Amino acid sequence: MKIGTIDIEQPIVLAPMEDVTDPSFRRLCKRFGADVVYTEFVSSEGLVRGAAKSMRKIKVFDDERPVAIQIFGNQTEAMVEAALIAEAANPDFIDINYGCPAKQVAGRGAGSGLLCTPNLMEDITAAVVKAVKLPVTAKTRIGWDDKSISILDTVKRLENCGIQALTIHGRTRAQMFKGVANWEWIARAKEIASIPIIGNGDIWNATDVPKRFIETGVDGVMVGRGAIGNPFIFREAKYLMQTGEALPPPTHREKIDVAMTHLKMSIEWKGEKYGVLEMRRHYSSYLKGLPNVSKVREFVVRENDWRLIIERLNEFADECDKHWTDGTFDQFAETLNDHSKKWQPDYAAY
Repeated sequence: MKIGTIDIEQPIVLAPMEDVTDPSFRRLCKRFGADVVYTEFVSSEGLVRGAAKSMRKIKVFDDERPVAIQIFGNQTEAMVEAALIAEAANPDFIDINYGCPAKQVAGRGAGSGLLCTPNLMEDITAAVVKAVKLPVTAKTRIGWDDKSISILDTVKRLENCGIQALTIHGRTRAQMFKGVANWEWIARAKEIASIPIIGNGDIWNATDVPKRFIETGVDGVMVGRGAIGNPFIFREAKYLMQTGEALPPPTHREKIDVAMTHLKMSIEWKGEKYGVLEMRRHYSSYLKGLPNVSKVREFVVRENDWRLIIERLNEFADECDKHWTDGTFDQFAETLNDHSKKWQPDYAAY
């Protein structure tokens, strides 16, 4: 997949996710093998006003490259100005959000709301591409609802505007995040596209990644919610694609250690108060499946002192060690390994 000077074969990409893909999580996912990462989506109006929260979101670091800044809005002039501000932050490329289904975004005619005004979507895209020197990409959905699947038209409109890649989430706006992502439409879009297509939607396990590459021919696969509390998915998917073999799942020690590392990185970036608060969305996924986890989870999502959280997680790791030695974990480990073997890709297709 080539975007400007970026050229990566079959990249596995971290999706932009509001309140999730801050620098601490992006850098952590890079450590585990994410090829490209995206910022949280950033309001064009916020950037134009110089809002502190929006300006903070566009901060990127060299150890997370290649990294894209994603912007959203529904006013051409503001989107152009925001793109220029984002470009000055020196990302590797700029991404336009035409996919967010949230009412406060799509309901105001931005994000996936622009699927209802395709001419305006074209105007915004063409203006942004013309205004900046960096490559411009976009992310969208297959349509507004089941009665208006517009992705094939959207592909042609956006590539004619000069974007260099398009990410497609296989749901409609009406679905939000419910139901099942429709990768058949993503495959059809790939067939007619002259630019790289990145597929997104329901990538929950390492085995999902090669499956989608083979079945749809996409140029890249984007992982969203499946990476929350599970940065290991990038390592596992890459190993599977390179060797045809599944890595064993992360041990309880590794899951807990990475959760603590993430907490420390979050505090370093956001300070103690918000670093602790915003880590709460990740603990359930990090600790999922570990024995007697409910009381630990209840503690870490309520406690405000990060030192006590670290102390409790270390204690929990010791408790898990005992379960491991007495055989309690055997069935859990077998379940994970069996799940990773449910689908075996045809590596001859590579």
